[in-house]
Amino acid sequence: MRGGRLPRRTLFALLTAGAGALALPGTARAEDVRSLDIGGAPARLAVNPVTGLGYVTDAQAGTVSVVDPRSTSVDDVIHVGGEPGDVAVDPKAGRIYVANPPAGTVVVLDGRSHDLVSVVGAGAGASALAIDEQANRVYAASGATGTLAVLDGVSCTLVALVPGPKPALAGIGVDPGRKLAYCASPGTDSVEVFSIDTGKFVASVRVGRNPTGVAVHHQSGTVYVANSGIHHMSIVDAVTRTERKTVLLRSESSALAVHQGTNTVYTNGGQNGLARVDGTAATLSGELSLGVNPGDVAVDQRSRTVWVTDPLHGRIFLVRDF
Repeated sequence: MRGGRLPRRTLFALLTAGAGALALPGTARAEDVRSLDIGGAPARLAVNPVTGLGYVTDAQAGTVSVVDPRSTSVDDVIHVGGEPGDVAVDPKAGRIYVANPPAGTVVVLDGRSHDLVSVVGAGAGASALAIDEQANRVYAASGATGTLAVLDGVSCTLVALVPGPKPALAGIGVDPGRKLAYCASPGTDSVEVFSIDTGKFVASVRVGRNPTGVAVHHQSGTVYVANSGIHHMSIVDAVTRTERKTVLLRSESSALAVHQGTNTVYTNGGQNGLARVDGTAATLSGELSLGVNPGDVAVDQRSRTVWVTDPLHGRIFLVRDF
């Protein structure tokens, strides 16, 4: 079955010429920063490292924009309906997953044709997504009820709907090797640890104020948490299940992403831009001003290009070599 679509459109990109043109004195530099006007209110995004395409949701329009970084243009706009929130990519299975919190569903799209594959019930308020590529599992945390839905990525069915220990869950990150999932709980300033093997929540880790974003470095198992209510990022030790360190940022951060190959964390906690954290040293290693307060952050694991949304101005940034 084919999903409904809006007409294709190609938009012009604004190229910031010159190496490091947006870098401030004393901050890190980026060789290439591009701004693409996609209109609407771009919210969450994800990148497919195999195809290089980025997927940007717009809850107001009920759409997902498909962005081609090579031409810096919108390749397609997919009408998924509802109010799409988080989006996640499984490059191994070749599928795109889009959360629709009001309906409590997850929309499954084909990663190449972008046709509709299925719509799966994931519990009321399912809003934050994470992928376990090794097990072909999709995890959807609810911001309304605190439940955690476990979906089978092959059959597109609900495997389990686990009651959460807290009333609402935000961001989620998965450690496939250690079979753990980490869910941010904004109301209790904690990260809830879910055991994939037992299917139960097994621990709670105190972090900073109002945590909303979670990312995991798979090799080390280190967990990074964006705290939207305080000027620091939490680093959680997977073994001791404690907040090992905090990294001071210029502003509150609500989203982050980790580049697995270098253990580099990118977050929107910079001063009107991005902050870069060396995950191994657990220190702030650079900042890049974009002139705006950025929204969501994602990183292409193959090219290391950082993608950033600008919801207020209806655009996204593509940042290379930062």
